[in-house]
Amino acid sequence: MTKIHLDKNQIELLEKQERVHLINSLGGFKSIALVGTVDKNGNENLAIFSSFFHIGANPPLIGMIFRPSPPDRDTLHNILETRFYTINHINEAIYKQAHQTSARYDATTSEFEATNLKPEYKNNFFAPFVAESNIQLGIDYKEKIEILVNNTIMIIGEIVQIYIPEDCLHDDGFIDLEKANTITCSGLDSYHTTIQLDRLSYAKPDKEITSLLQN
Repeated sequence: MTKIHLDKNQIELLEKQERVHLINSLGGFKSIALVGTVDKNGNENLAIFSSFFHIGANPPLIGMIFRPSPPDRDTLHNILETRFYTINHINEAIYKQAHQTSARYDATTSEFEATNLKPEYKNNFFAPFVAESNIQLGIDYKEKIEILVNNTIMIIGEIVQIYIPEDCLHDDGFIDLEKANTITCSGLDSYHTTIQLDRLSYAKPDKEITSLLQN
């Protein structure tokens, strides 16, 4: 396979949008979800993000990255103001509506209403879940970290509520994301379904890897 080579200078000379698409695609397939928040005045906000990453399981922590402001980031403002937010997996039925939430609506416009997605409040959790999402997480804000190299912000939250379809949760805790119809993305605007290749046994020195799907 013939490969194109780009050095630092060539990358910097790329047209802005070409460089943005290129660099955003290099990380491979990414987790993508809708983040639901509400401010103290009851204004709901819903925004699509693809910058999530696992931090730890005990306590269960998840991180996400916010790009520099301005423009104002209503999601970030609401999280810092109220502490609570939801992360809602995107499925094939709602990916176009999810993409539309990336439009720059003003703070008083609910993206739920703009995209015909339904906010769902349950178990006294402050922030709205997305009713159409099959896997929903309730998050409690824990820490804000400023990343000086590019003026971005990392938000770390603790997973305090989880909603998963019963038939998607295995006995060992593994979640069948394909059965839940969770999709993934690459770059800024490309959405994908997935096909599982395998589940493999825990790797140890001098022990052969085996398929968990065949056991």
